Amino acid sequence: MVDPIMLLAFVPAGLALNLTPGADMMFCLGQGLRSGPRAAVAASAGISMGSFVHATFAGLGLGALVATVPVAFEVIRWIGVAYLLWLAVQAVRHAGTVGDVPAISPRRAFRAGLLVNLSNPKVILFVLAFVPQFVVPEAGSVLGQFLIFGAVLSLGGFVINGAVGVFASGVGQRLAQGSRVLDWLSASVFAGLAARLAIMERA
Repeated sequence: MVDPIMLLAFVPAGLALNLTPGADMMFCLGQGLRSGPRAAVAASAGISMGSFVHATFAGLGLGALVATVPVAFEVIRWIGVAYLLWLAVQAVRHAGTVGDVPAISPRRAFRAGLLVNLSNPKVILFVLAFVPQFVVPEAGSVLGQFLIFGAVLSLGGFVINGAVGVFASGVGQRLAQGSRVLDWLSASVFAGLAARLAIMERA
């Protein structure tokens, strides 16, 4: 059971973090621009699922592996870089297509969001640094508390990132009227996220 006082303190702190622009928000923005509101919401759901998985790993102690073994961190990070670059290439390829390009399905957007989040080792390091501040061992299962706090973070992120993606989809619909700008813009978002992940420091 989570200490009620700690939960009350965690909710606004978690929401403040979710409102801070970051890779997850930018990814949902890119999906919204390219494929519309349904894909943006699905991508946000995938990211939230990934965040919950990270919280589960942290609660189980597996996050300590990423924190202490440099090779594990690097492998996960470069998988994420490669996947984001692949998404950017796909968007560029569509930019050269004549006619309408079918939007990414919500299922594919969900999978993409999940993979992008899981392949960002900074997320689990963040969970390891942030969540334990609110965990009270005397209040019950530490894993259970991690799961509850992880659910709060995931839910807040789903709502905020999804809203950003839906807003971006409206802009995307206007940009999509007869130009290739939309796909190049999406590719730039994905490539920028890949570069950010590639150059970020471990600590």
